Amino acid sequence: MNDTKRIQAQEVMEQDFVMVDGMTTVTEAVELMRQNSAHHLIINRRTKHDEYGIVVPSDIATRVLAQNRSADRVNVYEIMSKPVLFIRPEMDIRYCARFFGRFGISAAPVISRGEIQGLVSYQHLVLKGICP
Repeated sequence: MNDTKRIQAQEVMEQDFVMVDGMTTVTEAVELMRQNSAHHLIINRRTKHDEYGIVVPSDIATRVLAQNRSADRVNVYEIMSKPVLFIRPEMDIRYCARFFGRFGISAAPVISRGEIQGLVSYQHLVLKGICP
C-alpha cells in the first residue's frame, strides 16, 4: 500500500501574481509584475458574470515582443487567455501536474466560490510539493 502523503493545491499555492484590469497596457502590467515580484497576471472580471483571464510571460514574449508590437499600445486583454483554467483548493498536486500537462499550461489560479485564493505553477508543485 502506498503511504504517500496527499498534498493539496492550497498547501503549495502562492500569491505571486498581480491582478489587473483588461485595459492595462503591457508596459504597465510588466512594471507591476516587477514591483510585486510576480510572474503571472490575472485579468479581473468585468462583472460578476464574467470570467477571469491570465497572462504568463510567454504570452508577452510571443504576442508582443516577437511580433515587434509596442508594449505601450497593447492592452493585456488582447493577449490574455480567457476563460482561465483553474484549480480547486483541495485538488491533489499530482492531479494539478497532470492537469497542466494535459492542457499545456504552466500555471493556474486556485479558485474557491468564484474568488481567486492563490496561484499554482509547476515551480510551486516541485519546490513545495516534492519535499515539503
